[in-house]
Amino acid sequence: MADPSYVNLGDHSESIEITFDPSIISYEELLDVFWRFHDPEYPAYSTQYASIIFYRDEAQKEAAEASMAAREQELGTKLYTAIRPAGTFYQAEDYHQKYYLSTKDRVVKALRAVYPDFSDYVASTAAARLNGYAGGFISAGDLVSELEKLGFPRDTIAGILEAAGESVAAYCPAPSSGG
Repeated sequence: MADPSYVNLGDHSESIEITFDPSIISYEELLDVFWRFHDPEYPAYSTQYASIIFYRDEAQKEAAEASMAAREQELGTKLYTAIRPAGTFYQAEDYHQKYYLSTKDRVVKALRAVYPDFSDYVASTAAARLNGYAGGFISAGDLVSELEKLGFPRDTIAGILEAAGESVAAYCPAPSSGG
């Protein structure tokens, strides 16, 4: 089925596509993160929510199979995760993008000022980090650290924190006036 939607997925499953730089993080490290934050011990009740690892080449397939075998041995149980070749990835509808973040209107507004084009907003690493923050998966301190690494100016970070209701002074102290 081409162009599946949330209400008409056909034989598709909800998933995420991760574009990564293997000089920064390896596929094996991504697999470690997958297993650490995912419980594949029960079969999915529908194709929509199936546990699947997608691979792009034979090396990724072998790495996925090895990581699953290691995880099964570690847990001492069969895992219900399929390993399949990656096909066409279809983006979710706009209203499903950055799900947790979408409930934080002031934060979205502050971030959309940085990324006025919606496709840039969706693809933004900063928006992904803010979505994780909004969902309670990372702390405000970790968020600030991530935004700094991404090159966000201090005043932009302060504006985002303020919009999120965080103490700006706690995470973005004013520069000291040296003397």
